Amino acid sequence: MASSFESSDNQSHQHLKPLRVPSLKDGIYATAKELVEDLPGWSLMSEDEANGVLNCERKARPLSGNSRVTIKVEGPEGVPSTTVTLRSESDGGLRKCDKANIVEFMKLLHRRVV
Repeated sequence: MASSFESSDNQSHQHLKPLRVPSLKDGIYATAKELVEDLPGWSLMSEDEANGVLNCERKARPLSGNSRVTIKVEGPEGVPSTTVTLRSESDGGLRKCDKANIVEFMKLLHRRVV
């Protein structure tokens, strides 16, 4: 059975909300891409730098399937105001890890940019 989860302002957990930082979009995009490369179990599948999108795969954890994670980095060009949102989608497995995928990434992104 497929599942999905997307970061949202409606969430109470800090790392499940979109990340808003007073920084330029290009720098946050580069940091997010670097973080994907640094995280064990994560790999960059494709990217659209012009639109600030990173399409990633999060390898399966015990009892879960692989997940597709889309990272969007948005903000006006040349203005230090950037928002990062994530969406995780999983197929298969007994455990759904979509929220855990977002928390795993956002927790470390917070440390790098806030």
